[in-house]
Amino acid sequence: MEDSFHMAATKTSTRKPAAKKAAPAPKPEPTVVEAVVEQAERVVLVPVGAALIARDGVVDAVKPFQTKVGREKEIKRFERRGTTARNKVQREVKRTRTRVERELRQRRRAAETTVKKNRTTLEKQVKQVRKDVEARTKTARTNAESLVKDVQEQVKSLA
Repeated sequence: MEDSFHMAATKTSTRKPAAKKAAPAPKPEPTVVEAVVEQAERVVLVPVGAALIARDGVVDAVKPFQTKVGREKEIKRFERRGTTARNKVQREVKRTRTRVERELRQRRRAAETTVKKNRTTLEKQVKQVRKDVEARTKTARTNAESLVKDVQEQVKSLA
């Protein structure tokens, strides 16, 4: 057994590496006729290829609708897509409504605070003006009464 093992090892180790392939010879320059033919072929092949790619797209688009199961599957897919889109719009609308309501509450609160502050300030000012008017009225009345008394005394003294 050992001999066969050594023989196998010897066989594999004595193999020669595969010969390298020679580099392909460079293509010779095409002749004028060959160049014209190649360009003419391209002019024809490009639109044909484009048409075939478009046809493949149409076939791929129509393929799911060829069987009843396929049609039902596609309808379910469209329905799921529509449901997803509707739910997304509803979430956006709800988010927008919530944001607008929050902004409205904040603005209302700010307006109410401003009105309350202005009312308090105005009430204080009115109260102060009333006190001033009452004080001046009292002073004026006192002055008037004093003048009347003075005039009455002068009239008595003349009589």
